[in-house]
Amino acid sequence: MSRTTALCLPLGVFLCLTGCATMAPKYEQPAAPVPATWPSGPAYREGGKADTAVADIPWQEFFVDEKLQKLIALALENNRDLRVAALNIERSRAQYQIRRSDLFPKVDANAAGTFQRIAEDFSGTGLPQNIHQYNVGLGVSSYELDLFGRVRSLKDQALEQFLATEQARRSVQISLVSEVAVNYLTLAADRERLKLAQETLASQQESFKLTKSRFEHGVSSALDLHQAQTSVDAARVDIARFTTLVAQDANALSLVVGSPVPAELLPATLTENLTAMKDVAPGLPSDVLLRRPDILQAENLLKGANANIGAARAAFFPRITLVSSVGVGSDDLGGLFTSSGSFVWKFAPQISLPIFTAGANQANLKVAEVDRDIAVAQYEKAIQTAFREVADALAQRGTIDDQVAAQQSLTDATGESYRLSQARYEKGVESYLQVLDSQRSLYGAQQNLITARLSRLANLVTLYRVLGGGG
Repeated sequence: MSRTTALCLPLGVFLCLTGCATMAPKYEQPAAPVPATWPSGPAYREGGKADTAVADIPWQEFFVDEKLQKLIALALENNRDLRVAALNIERSRAQYQIRRSDLFPKVDANAAGTFQRIAEDFSGTGLPQNIHQYNVGLGVSSYELDLFGRVRSLKDQALEQFLATEQARRSVQISLVSEVAVNYLTLAADRERLKLAQETLASQQESFKLTKSRFEHGVSSALDLHQAQTSVDAARVDIARFTTLVAQDANALSLVVGSPVPAELLPATLTENLTAMKDVAPGLPSDVLLRRPDILQAENLLKGANANIGAARAAFFPRITLVSSVGVGSDDLGGLFTSSGSFVWKFAPQISLPIFTAGANQANLKVAEVDRDIAVAQYEKAIQTAFREVADALAQRGTIDDQVAAQQSLTDATGESYRLSQARYEKGVESYLQVLDSQRSLYGAQQNLITARLSRLANLVTLYRVLGGGG
């Protein structure tokens, strides 16, 4: 047998016997445990047909405000949670490559030298002997023939784990994009609330000066003066509170962005951001939910658990391990590659068959099957949770415009009531208490209008997120 034949024969046998199928059950995607249509009723409105799936709308097209776009891009570059998710992908990819490498023989080159002195009592010649041995070769050690798909099942499981980490990264990115937008809008709303409180304080201070002057001339009572003072102090309290909130909002935005936010990218007021994003149509549940990365991640984990059953089943069958080596040897270093009789090779297959494992293999199979059932339940729960999130967002979307319109009308009416009560007080028809009540009602209505507008914009962001946009 030639040297080439001796080397190629074992490797050829290795590669030919590894192309087997696994013993994993055939994967079947579980049916979605949710209705085929979104909920309907008074809280919902008819959604237009989606020309483009929300998951296919880039965040650059959904968020049209330039400052917000720059902030999101900055967050995608610097946010630490997203960075960890990306590193987890690299780690999972390496683990998959480790598992995949088990499908192929590991060929190692080795060289060794042995130097030994034999005493004259053991040499057989009555003289001491010095023995020198040198050898160089290639070898395959402990390579498992994957006849029953155990190694391939473990490789498939590692692949699904890798794909799951990619979907996890997409989930983190979607959450990050929406979190930046919500924090941006919240900061804008609190800045507008602070501005409103400052304007109210200025107005109340003017009213207090006027009331104090009227009191000093005997036109207004001490009660009117103290009531005017309470309005001033209440506005000062709100200014201090909103100043704190604005600072905390800026800190939260810097944290999610992952770096200090440039002053030129901070929002002014919420009123300037009412058109910061586009509207979206939900589409159908079956088309939307199964494309969400968190659901795809749960399905990848389910597929991995299904593949692990194949590895557990293969453990009941024989495991064949091969050891092979080929090389040259000589008692003289100079003649290592010149002597025709120095060629050596070894081919040593080994088979092990589990006979008694005290139920360990059966228990491992049971664990794998239960893990698969758990993954099925988690996959179904992920779909149900996604359905609920979209349904909640649609319920708010169906009523938030009416709420904003009603609050705007209430604010306009309250403003007119305050103007009339102020005029009647100046003419001596109404008491200052009536003016104070009207002013407080107007201030509260204006603050609630800001809250309603913020809720509407945040609902658009939420709907974009729960429909899978931003990944």
